[in-house]
Amino acid sequence: MTLPRLVVVGGSGRVALLFSQKASSLFSITSLVRSKDHFDAITKTGANPKLLSLEDASVDELARDFEGADAVLFAAGAGGKGGKERTVKVDQEGAIKVFDALERLPEPKPYLVLVGALDTRDLSKPAPTHYTEEDLEASKKAHDAIGAYYDAKLAADQNLAKRTSFPWTVLRPGHLLDESAKGRVALGVTHMGGVTRDDVAATLLALFRLSPEQREKARGRALDLVQGTDGDVPVDEAVQKVLQSGESSL
Repeated sequence: MTLPRLVVVGGSGRVALLFSQKASSLFSITSLVRSKDHFDAITKTGANPKLLSLEDASVDELARDFEGADAVLFAAGAGGKGGKERTVKVDQEGAIKVFDALERLPEPKPYLVLVGALDTRDLSKPAPTHYTEEDLEASKKAHDAIGAYYDAKLAADQNLAKRTSFPWTVLRPGHLLDESAKGRVALGVTHMGGVTRDDVAATLLALFRLSPEQREKARGRALDLVQGTDGDVPVDEAVQKVLQSGESSL
């Protein structure tokens, strides 16, 4: 049986590697990275590494790599390296190049899941009405610490929100934890919080495993992801629950 093809943009990050490890038995994964130094780690997950620098690649090059794919995961990020300029090049401009590439493809276009960030929002506007004082304090600390990252993510999200020619979902995890997987999460519109990298990877896989009909229900939505709340449920249940609720944090 031929497995559906999935392309990971930014396949060398820890979440991307965990995802590829979980997904390689269900998808034929091509993992795009900017250095051959990452090839061994990617190969060990069962994915197929391919050399491509998101910063330098053209839209046409990306479109060629996406041709025939069932889905695309955007997991690239500057990771705080290279300052504001590189953050803009990768997290904002790189993401927008991916969107442009997907628009150039014939139907049916791949399903895109973009790894975003919890609390990505326009600070000139009021905070979400469900935020508590603790949420507001945590939000201020986060934006003060990595404001350039949030600015780049917001610009990418705002650009993506205008795209209607391909199906997409933004997954917005809270601060990433290196603990072992909990297997239970809160997904949809959440308070501030954290989530293990392993549980982020598991949630990504649950989204990609959705049927075409279910992907339509997730289309055009941004989903916050945290854990450690009274509302935590198993990952697959959380995804099904949010499909029914229609929640979105965008």
